[in-house]
Amino acid sequence: MKILCIFLIFVFTVSYGLSVPQKRPKSAAERKRECRLVRGACKAECNTWEYVFTYCDLEPCCVVREYNKPVAKRISTTTQTTVNNNSNTLYNITL
Repeated sequence: MKILCIFLIFVFTVSYGLSVPQKRPKSAAERKRECRLVRGACKAECNTWEYVFTYCDLEPCCVVREYNKPVAKRISTTTQTTVNNNSNTLYNITL
């Protein structure tokens, strides 16, 4: 009987003591504000050039994908030369 009481005390203590704190769900107003901050719009469905950022109530927050133009690699026209100022430097002299 003592073992049963100790077991029940242990079970109730552990079940009440180890609860995980719950995150408060965001309100609809907060979700709509976040949507506007990323320049999105709450619509029934997103177009092909938009992606779903988050959901406002039941409809998605559609944000326009930014078109990033491909950047061409620049070819450097200047070349870096090093100057060696030794006494053993050979000079290019044409006669």
